[in-house]
Amino acid sequence: MESTTLNNGVEMPMLGFGVYQIPPEETEQAVSDALAAGYRLLDTAAAYQNEEAVGRAIKSSGVARDELFVTTKLWVQDTGEEKTKRAVDTSLGRLGLDYVDLYLIHQPYGDVYGSWRVMEALNREGRLRAIGVSNFHSDRLVDLIDHNEVAPAVNQVETHPFFQRTADQELMAERGVQIESWGPFAEGRNNLFTDPVLGEIGGRHGKTVAQVVLRWLIQRHVVVIPKSVRAARMAENIDVFDFALTDDDMARIAALDTGASLFLDHRDPAVVSQLGNARLTD
Repeated sequence: MESTTLNNGVEMPMLGFGVYQIPPEETEQAVSDALAAGYRLLDTAAAYQNEEAVGRAIKSSGVARDELFVTTKLWVQDTGEEKTKRAVDTSLGRLGLDYVDLYLIHQPYGDVYGSWRVMEALNREGRLRAIGVSNFHSDRLVDLIDHNEVAPAVNQVETHPFFQRTADQELMAERGVQIESWGPFAEGRNNLFTDPVLGEIGGRHGKTVAQVVLRWLIQRHVVVIPKSVRAARMAENIDVFDFALTDDDMARIAALDTGASLFLDHRDPAVVSQLGNARLTD
């Protein structure tokens, strides 16, 4: 497994396993299968409501804690200093862990700065080995960096062949922030799995479209967390370190970029209101 070194020296695998939209009752088995397949980076969130299942899978796996890289996230409802302290305790309790390797602010809304101050303190204490953000556009990311002591180690954003985030990635690299992709397959939108360019490239390398996409991201130095509930697909997704895309392959994939989200615009006032007021608990 290839890894990247974050801005605080913590090593993070380049490829992991995400559990977004996996129902809690299916999550434990899915994570167990992923760990058996060799995944060591696990990505969950309070908003996914499956942290407990992830924790059970970790406990029963027999994999040493120091071999794992566990990420979870803070929901908007829990931003602010006191609420963030409670949210971290709750997530750690659900996961059955003393610390997480990466803790992210899930959305760029609410009292982000109050939360960040607490996260900086918990990072110093070792309860959060690295801290970062998710869904932050470059302007919000720079503002957070410029007005705090600790720069985010990671920014997890929508990144796939149709929305490649090249300029955002360049700025993150300048600021020492590792880009991480959610939605690497665009959930199959724009007919990704039957795209002729991706299919032709895969055919020449003896790989599937999914493997081509994951390899493309990794070669761009983008951390990626594909999701599946099928053990065979998990094994396929992690089997991307035995080939390399050519410069021509990379250029052809670059030409697929539309420059726009296929899901939601985090600067759209309607989206801000919808996500900012979504509550996990009453």
